[in-house]
Amino acid sequence: MTHLLRTLLAGSALLALSACETSPQAVSAPPPAPALAPVSAETAALYAARPDGELTVPAIPAHLLTEDKARQIVDYWTDEPAGTIIVDPHAKRLYQVRPGNRAMRYTVGVGAAGYGFTGEAHIPYQRDWPRWTPTDSMLAENPEHYGPSKDGVDGGLENPMGARALYIHNSGGDTFYRIHGTPDPQSIGTASSAGCIRLFNQDIIHLAENTHSMTRVVVLTQAQSGQGTTQPPVDKAKQTSRDPA
Repeated sequence: MTHLLRTLLAGSALLALSACETSPQAVSAPPPAPALAPVSAETAALYAARPDGELTVPAIPAHLLTEDKARQIVDYWTDEPAGTIIVDPHAKRLYQVRPGNRAMRYTVGVGAAGYGFTGEAHIPYQRDWPRWTPTDSMLAENPEHYGPSKDGVDGGLENPMGARALYIHNSGGDTFYRIHGTPDPQSIGTASSAGCIRLFNQDIIHLAENTHSMTRVVVLTQAQSGQGTTQPPVDKAKQTSRDPA
């Protein structure tokens, strides 16, 4: 790990209060590998190393993969139009709506800032391998840590924003809420002190490829968590009114 990355990650507790785009997540030592069922060859291929421009995205270690964690098409019931991104931070899931009561489901890691916004928004733009820049408040509160990075850090394999970032705006402008990749794949499916909504780099690339400018985003509250994952009951009154006499 470079000296720069150690410097960026040392203040992760402080970063929980900062804007999402300026919240690098801690990269911790890998835990002992648990005894997990091996994933299928198809799933392993989704998370293999892959070239991305001048960089190569590393493979996700096998001990961090499960079939449940992998991106997949699932049943999902919502009135939102196809293409809409629905973030369920409390369930550690992100859904991109497909036609016919279906959605592409991704597993996410959620930082403290990932719980800081709920409601409706949109994505005006996205960035490949985005730069990371500390905020003025971060520089003022901890100049020793963030001073060397005050002019920003170029995108790359160790940049805390990962391979892609989707920038979330609403009617008030920039929400500072981001959906982005991560250099720390073991954080996926967990909560941590820093960052917003992070995906495996392979998944954020896939999501970004299927997300257009002005895509609608809905971020669920804790009370709404799990919404859409079970089929709603049939309204028998409406059904009866449509039946022929």
